[in-house]
Amino acid sequence: MSGRLVYLMGPSGSGKDSLIDAARDALAQLDCVVARRVITRSAESVGEAALGLTPQAFAELAREGGFALSWHANGLDYGIPVQIDRWLAEGRHVLVNGSRAHLPIARQRYPQLLPILLTVDTEVLRERLERRGRESREEIESRLARNALFTRGTVEDGSGVIFLLDNSAQLSTTLARLLVLLVSEGIVEKPRSA
Repeated sequence: MSGRLVYLMGPSGSGKDSLIDAARDALAQLDCVVARRVITRSAESVGEAALGLTPQAFAELAREGGFALSWHANGLDYGIPVQIDRWLAEGRHVLVNGSRAHLPIARQRYPQLLPILLTVDTEVLRERLERRGRESREEIESRLARNALFTRGTVEDGSGVIFLLDNSAQLSTTLARLLVLLVSEGIVEKPRSA
């Protein structure tokens, strides 16, 4: 029995990292592992607890087959370690912090993947992006324009449904909705053998 890949996406500033951190204990109860991304961003950067590599080290790891998925966005390289394939083969579910642009490739490699797009109200997103201070005014406006393309519920991306999860209010509300969605999609605690 194989596990299912949960592919969490969302604009920068939507709260993916906060949601993942808040969900860790509950995900563990569902036998769902959170994969740690590899990013060509320095370890001192504020944000997720990713493994920071130089562009050269990232390229070498990619050449060696170290990534199950990898992409380039916003001037950085991102990779999901190939270790997730072993976890999935063992029947464990895996949550990854993915990319909307890379979703079609991820769907090809993992046809049963569960795509979840974290959305956020434009003004809430603006405030979060300005507060963290990583993007220029132009970059913030560009991110806000991309965010405005999405609504609540589900959307189609040409290769299937994407579940939308609003994170404009309290994180605890978003977490509860995430867990309901996962359970409704069959990501439940595995029965223990006696």
